[in-house]
Amino acid sequence: MSEKKTVSVKVLNMAGEEVGKLSLNGAVFAVEPHKQAMFNAVQVEQANQRQATAKTKVRHEVSGGGKKPWRQKGTGRARAGSSRSPIWVGGGTVFGPVGNQNFTLSQNRKEHQLALRSALSLKTPKDLVVVNEIKFEGKKTKEFVKMLAALKSEVKTLVVVSEIDENLFASVRNVNYAKVVTTDNVSVFDLLNAEKLVMSEAAVKEVEEALK
Repeated sequence: MSEKKTVSVKVLNMAGEEVGKLSLNGAVFAVEPHKQAMFNAVQVEQANQRQATAKTKVRHEVSGGGKKPWRQKGTGRARAGSSRSPIWVGGGTVFGPVGNQNFTLSQNRKEHQLALRSALSLKTPKDLVVVNEIKFEGKKTKEFVKMLAALKSEVKTLVVVSEIDENLFASVRNVNYAKVVTTDNVSVFDLLNAEKLVMSEAAVKEVEEALK
């Protein structure tokens, strides 16, 4: 797709009123979505969040079993040397998780940027709302909820801003259907998981600069 192509969207204020127009870079907001790149990006993000704390006890970590259960011969039963044996109930586990598994995956920069551009393009223009400025005078959740209502974004919403100040952080933390991130912390998973994407004008410019 040509880099010269642009997408025109309305610019609203926090009250939901149109205050202008903005031309989005088509090379960032209007590309053909690459499903595999997005799938890989989500897989990498979720894998890298795994804590790998699962652990089972191996034979030498199971308590008891120091004494031979019965004599070697003459009982009619199979010979046994310890109740710690993996074939016994309560014995050690063979090939179980040991607590230091490494699930880390990686994705090269170009593919990750393609995944971000693809996810952004899925939101443009239908589910993308551009706001001239997102700023609150105080720490009031009510004001943040009021803004989302004015923007018709009372669904699962991702809000992207250039920076998060203390008032914005405090205003959004109790709104369970909204998440606020800065432009350098936007993830493909968050974009795909959100039904609406709200971006400030400053955030749009920063994202375009980073992904062009």
